[in-house]
Amino acid sequence: MEYIFKKPSLATLVNEIIALNHSWKAAGELFGSERPLSQSARDLKACLQVRLLRSYPNQVYLMIDKETSEQGEDLYSLRLRTPINNRHDAEHLPVRVAKRLLTEEEIIMLQDVE
Repeated sequence: MEYIFKKPSLATLVNEIIALNHSWKAAGELFGSERPLSQSARDLKACLQVRLLRSYPNQVYLMIDKETSEQGEDLYSLRLRTPINNRHDAEHLPVRVAKRLLTEEEIIMLQDVE
């Protein structure tokens, strides 16, 4: 049996985040965004994104996505320093959610400074 607390690979986390993002959006369309299934998929996606950021801080960074907004809300794009399966990001995370799940120090450290 695989040890469930083993650190998943970067690619595994990215693929799980992408799958959950699709599940969240599909559940919202089918059942409504306020239904428990939709909210659980959304929340699990955010938790996996935080796990990705904390597990691989040298390979993923936060960048405000100036082109994408969700009802006027600022979103972070979780940018991959090296693409995985032709993906350059691990979806979006609302800034307000990042502030709730990450410390201010983590957010500062995880923002890309070029």
